Amino acid sequence: MSRLRVSIGMVFAITLGGLSLASCGGGSGSTDSSTGSGSSGGTPATTNVWSWVTGSKLASVSGTYGTLGTPAAANTPGARSTPQYWTDSTGKFWLLGGLGYDGSGNGGVMSDLWSFSPASAQWTWVAGPSTANGSGVYGSVGVPSTTSHPGGRSSGTTWIDANKNLWVFGGSGYDSTGTNGALNDLWEFNTATNQWTWVTGSNVANATGNYGVLGVAAPTNAPGAREASVGWTDSAGNFWLFGGVGYDSAGFNGNLNDLWEFSPSTGQWTWVSGSAVANSSGVYGTLGTESASNSPGGRFAPVAWTDASGNFWLFGGFGYDSAGTNSELNDLWEYSTSTHEWTWISGSALANSIGSYGTEGTVAATNVPGARDSATAWIDSSGNLWLFGGAGIDATGTSGYLSDLWEFNVSSKQWTWVNGAAAANTIGSYGTIGSSSTSNLPGGRFGAAGWADSSNNLWLFGGQGVDSAGTVNVLNDLWKFVP
Repeated sequence: MSRLRVSIGMVFAITLGGLSLASCGGGSGSTDSSTGSGSSGGTPATTNVWSWVTGSKLASVSGTYGTLGTPAAANTPGARSTPQYWTDSTGKFWLLGGLGYDGSGNGGVMSDLWSFSPASAQWTWVAGPSTANGSGVYGSVGVPSTTSHPGGRSSGTTWIDANKNLWVFGGSGYDSTGTNGALNDLWEFNTATNQWTWVTGSNVANATGNYGVLGVAAPTNAPGAREASVGWTDSAGNFWLFGGVGYDSAGFNGNLNDLWEFSPSTGQWTWVSGSAVANSSGVYGTLGTESASNSPGGRFAPVAWTDASGNFWLFGGFGYDSAGTNSELNDLWEYSTSTHEWTWISGSALANSIGSYGTEGTVAATNVPGARDSATAWIDSSGNLWLFGGAGIDATGTSGYLSDLWEFNVSSKQWTWVNGAAAANTIGSYGTIGSSSTSNLPGGRFGAAGWADSSNNLWLFGGQGVDSAGTVNVLNDLWKFVP
């Protein structure tokens, strides 16, 4: 199965598993009477159900920004996919940019920053322009400013520090000159002052990676420009970065499998493991056995999480398997932060594996999600992974947009198909806004944002997928799932 990475600011079409997709980039967004503003997701009728909280059940909706800094029931980000997102220690959700529609209905890549309160179910436009395709305003390295902000971008990598400050690295978007390309700039947003700071990296797109010496931090080290990489935060507050599609040490653009560590205290990067050359095949070793020679293949848009023991986990994405095939993956990996070695835990060492769903709600050793990229993930209070959708392969081998919800138990190392369809390209079933129902289901999609609240409820926003009418485009619907 082939997969097309989208260029910003262009009208584009993708054909995936027989489904034709038209997406944003210069078109007009639309609004309709099916846009809602729920109170708080309603009172759940039971568990393992979805409720549609706010946003439209139709695709391609423009943003309603309201007044900067003021929450309101009518506020809502425009429809978008592959935004950057965070959850802070107070339970507030944050959303930055993505590929979609601005406040005037123009399509492109956004640089607007939003917050969402689960208690009030209201959005606040916090910072950044309400128009698409803006250039980055960098200012001076290390100097916070009310005028500085990242350019429009999607598919960047995010972290949040102990002070609730938001960090974003790279992605695909606009640099200081207005050039649209892959980025390797690192930014910090102070949530107390509402100011951005350009921390490190280039203010010009498509920068080549500067790897330095393996395992040695240096002020000149920098990961190459890239999008759709993933990140973790360790117990010391350091940020970790893996893979994506971007530029290697030779300036070649491909799928990466390099692992980096960034120290916020020193402001320096360290190349920790993986190749400095793009498009490396996976080295799987023996299932369940840790080894210094193991390494996931180069890939973009996997999902990643940190368990309760501080170990890093990686699932799927689009990239290179053990045979050198470049396609959808469903391999699951664990990285030990104490030994600095990878372990192949489950899934196939070969690309394009079909999902094995088993019985809904029943854990089994043979269960495994099908190969996919750009899924949405959450972590519960036990350190277990919840995985929704993505672009990939369903139970019949059909490629398309997925709407299945899975749980992976870190202790038993087994998957459970919890909810959603085992078939791709499912139309969204919205029900009544604010009311949960066993028949409710977000349509198949990829590139959605996800947050978990203090009660372990899962929240899902937007992405590119199938709306209530069967139209495929970017979405701005917000959903809540009660496990």
